[in-house]
Amino acid sequence: MTIRHVEIFVRVAECGKMNEVARKLYISQSSVSQVIAEIEREYQIRLFDRLSKRLYLTPVGQSFLQYAKRFLAVYESMCQYLEEAGEINSLRVGATITVGTCVMEDILANMNAVFPNLQLHVFVANTQLLENKLLNNELDVALVEGKIKSPMLMVIPAIPDELVLICGPGHPFWGRDEILIHDLKDQELIMREQGSGTRAQLEETLRENHIEYHTRWECYNTEAIKNAVLHNEGISIISSRLVASEVLEKKLWVCRLKDFNGRRSFDIVYHRDKPLYRVMNTFIEACQLYGKNETDEG
Repeated sequence: MTIRHVEIFVRVAECGKMNEVARKLYISQSSVSQVIAEIEREYQIRLFDRLSKRLYLTPVGQSFLQYAKRFLAVYESMCQYLEEAGEINSLRVGATITVGTCVMEDILANMNAVFPNLQLHVFVANTQLLENKLLNNELDVALVEGKIKSPMLMVIPAIPDELVLICGPGHPFWGRDEILIHDLKDQELIMREQGSGTRAQLEETLRENHIEYHTRWECYNTEAIKNAVLHNEGISIISSRLVASEVLEKKLWVCRLKDFNGRRSFDIVYHRDKPLYRVMNTFIEACQLYGKNETDEG
């Protein structure tokens, strides 16, 4: 079984149709079918059940798919390492919304000072999506604000952060320094999208305290959240970093939730099988230095 066999198997497993895989790879359908047959014959197994002109993974096929994806991810990492060793400096970085808005630019400026010819790709999304991309080797490393679920990923706390409640002028919470978590009962909430670490942290607390709430808005964009709160569409929980200027200008009001632990960290995340070549180590060190400087200043 060759690497090509493994690659074709993964494509067929994800697509479910050999003719479509053949079309995308510019090879014949018989060539794709032959690859699958060769694996099954070599190991005396059945990878797919063929039902109504579609392929469905058998239990053996499902397990093999997990091994195959991990194998290809390691293979891609090895190839990328060899490219990096040949003085090709590249890095694929993931950042959650708050990280991308508030801290990533300063971290990357330090990176560019060390690697002036760095080929950089930054992808900003929620924690859940970044986790999937790290597992599929579509990113090298990420800096996230939410909890990582997969045991295949290494997580290193790096930069301190705090979630606070914000409200607009005229809201009953305006002017209060602190409120109880139960004061959120039946409030109109302006929430981040599903998959966001900020949203997950708040919803977990609300569930634990059996608090009913209403999600009025769901937003990927932090500016949309702030504008909605400013116009009294509801209240929101957000990183204190994101509202510093609005609070200073008294456009928004910040309250702290007494029964809510808003302290968290932005965490460095990468695959456990990922080789830590020089450019990745430099990114990790830059994140840790940023966090240390903030802690010292605080």
